[in-house]
Amino acid sequence: MKKPLLIALILLAACGKKQGYPKADNALDAGREYINACLNGDFAKAAFYMLPGKENEEQLKETEQDYRQKDKEGRQQYRTASIHISEVIENSADTTIIHYSNSFDNKPETLRVIRQKDQSWLVDTKGLAKTGQ
Repeated sequence: MKKPLLIALILLAACGKKQGYPKADNALDAGREYINACLNGDFAKAAFYMLPGKENEEQLKETEQDYRQKDKEGRQQYRTASIHISEVIENSADTTIIHYSNSFDNKPETLRVIRQKDQSWLVDTKGLAKTGQ
């Protein structure tokens, strides 16, 4: 009887792993966590720091597909890349725009980060062009 209970607890813990990430207390933390997760190929973590919604999920899926199409060396270069933040614009108390690139491809990118009612921050890629607008 103890084994099924133990297995159930392990499964619940595994399913709840997404909740193990700390909430972002500010826009830069949310943006950094999201970008690092994408660069490392950890798209479950990236999804945790992303505002739920169809457009955002489709954008993340596209980002993951692009990442998975890279060869092993290309993925490794993304994992070792550093983030270069070129500009942070606070549009309002609840919305921040982050312009950045990474040291591997140096392609300009843009993220919108929005404060939630619980005071955590989440990335919103909806309506942003993939190459920085």
